[in-house]
Amino acid sequence: MNAASGNTARSSPALAEYGLLRDTRTAALASADGSIDWLCAPTFDGEPVFGALLGGPDAGAFRAGPALPARPLVRRYRPHTATLETVWATDGGTLSLTEAMVAEVSGRLLPTTLLIRRLTADGAPAEAVVDLDPRLGEHHLRPRVRSGQPLVCEWGALAMSLGCSGGIRVEPGTTTAITVSPDRPVVLVLALAYAEPLICVNPETAWGLVEADEKRWRDWSSGISQDIPFREPVLRSLLTLKLLTYSPSGAPVAAPTTSLPEDPGGVRNWDYRYAWPRDASIGIGAFLGAGKDDEALNFLNWLLHASRLERPRLPALLTLTGGRVPRERTLRNWPGYLGSTPVRVGNGASHQHQLDGYGWVLDAAWNLVRQGHRLNSEAWRAMRGFADLVARRWPGPDAGIWEVRADAAHHVHSKVMGWLALDRALRIARTHRVSARLKRRWETARNDIAAEIREKGFDPSRNTYTRTYGSGDLDSALLILPVTGFEEPDSARLRGTVDAVRTELSAGFPFLYRYPPGQDGLPGTEGAFLPCSFWLAQACAMTGRAAEATELVEALLAIAGPLGLFSEEIDPATGAFLGNHPQALSHSALVQAALALRDAAAANATSPPPAPERAVGRLGLDHIHEF
Repeated sequence: MNAASGNTARSSPALAEYGLLRDTRTAALASADGSIDWLCAPTFDGEPVFGALLGGPDAGAFRAGPALPARPLVRRYRPHTATLETVWATDGGTLSLTEAMVAEVSGRLLPTTLLIRRLTADGAPAEAVVDLDPRLGEHHLRPRVRSGQPLVCEWGALAMSLGCSGGIRVEPGTTTAITVSPDRPVVLVLALAYAEPLICVNPETAWGLVEADEKRWRDWSSGISQDIPFREPVLRSLLTLKLLTYSPSGAPVAAPTTSLPEDPGGVRNWDYRYAWPRDASIGIGAFLGAGKDDEALNFLNWLLHASRLERPRLPALLTLTGGRVPRERTLRNWPGYLGSTPVRVGNGASHQHQLDGYGWVLDAAWNLVRQGHRLNSEAWRAMRGFADLVARRWPGPDAGIWEVRADAAHHVHSKVMGWLALDRALRIARTHRVSARLKRRWETARNDIAAEIREKGFDPSRNTYTRTYGSGDLDSALLILPVTGFEEPDSARLRGTVDAVRTELSAGFPFLYRYPPGQDGLPGTEGAFLPCSFWLAQACAMTGRAAEATELVEALLAIAGPLGLFSEEIDPATGAFLGNHPQALSHSALVQAALALRDAAAANATSPPPAPERAVGRLGLDHIHEF
């Protein structure tokens, strides 16, 4: 083997090529050439130790792969697991990289992040390289290094180690050339710990941890309902939602990345490494529908904990531990992905008033109740507080679901979700204790919202609800109307709205814009918003057009990344993914569309009448880990 200078420039891989690895506290993005280009420590929203995705070669990466450039022959997740496998052709054979982040040993959460990577050759020996170049944070700080086996890198309380099988020695900032023999796999074990002792795992035996991790994932996957259409993509989406969950608190992170651009070369770059109550609530529905009640209960447990300090106000987004999101700022001298600046950390939308969030949360709580879970006293007290706030504040404007940084407005989608919050609170109140006075207040407010929406938020000349009161613009968020029950499924207004959004906000089949391009006050444009396309499929399935819904879902699955992952947006002209990647909301919306197709098929089949609603048991805040 030999060592040479590392830190060489390379072109930015397409976002669709990146695979997601995670250990329940943080995540890594691995490229098709074997490079970890994004990994924050010690958590999803921490400082990057490998930041080449946004900061270029000076921001650090960790590569293990073929010595010469090569396109992979195979790139996949092992079925029903979180283990990523990449295979390249070599002279006389193949070189494979199999990698995973392991969170547990014998059912116990490790205090150390472990990334285990194994290089294997088949047919003939393969020439490979290992290049470890960690740099911490905004200023690309090099570590203090202690050479040896394992290698140890330190930045104060943060420590990293790298152990290699076969006595291979790697030095940071250099490229180590190795020969991988068919009978001698090379295993690399990278460990990260913050204010905790590093747990260094012997590389010669480390692969057993990955095999045990794969068994856990396969066992978990076997519990996914068998009757869901498009079950394999749904399963991959649910796995991705699990990968994007911060296990110490149960918080669902919107995406593991910041500042991946909605407009390459432009300024539409935002930090999504936080938890949105709205997204958590949509995830609750996805897990419940797939038969994973525990995950849904964990999300609600996080929400109750995270919102405790500010109730009855529901923040638009929170940190993974329930704190306030840091103020938004720009990283200096970071070139961004495809030259898209600024690179931001923190998120200014955290201070916005978004009425729709309350509707999503109350709807999630109602979904739990109608599936047999009774809210305990704390959960019901929180939901009552949210509903009462909506009853007081609904007449005012809000920032809306899309977090446009302009003056607040009367968004029709927000008003509908305010109506939903009160409607679901009243439904829960049928089986939970609440005063008659409070129920009357909620009912009056719910009826007033409905009357105002129908008067001010509907355009009779076009037979569609609009984006804001008095506006001619449309909003793809209105596609969730069938889910709310605000209109009957065969309502002419409802069908007219779905058809108008599909036509006027089309970005070319099967894609939709969120709202008319250029209507948000920012320079440049953005791509089609993928969750909206799945919402369209869901809306079609719920309004008697299952064949159209199936066609939409099939078309969307055809443009998924090679690993079955979706970003936030897509360039409708090129098919390139845009925005933060992978995006939890895209995967939740995919699951919801498939569930709507299942429900539509069940409704059309001959079956006995549904059983009456029941409310038994207690919401799992007693048996879920308390914080």
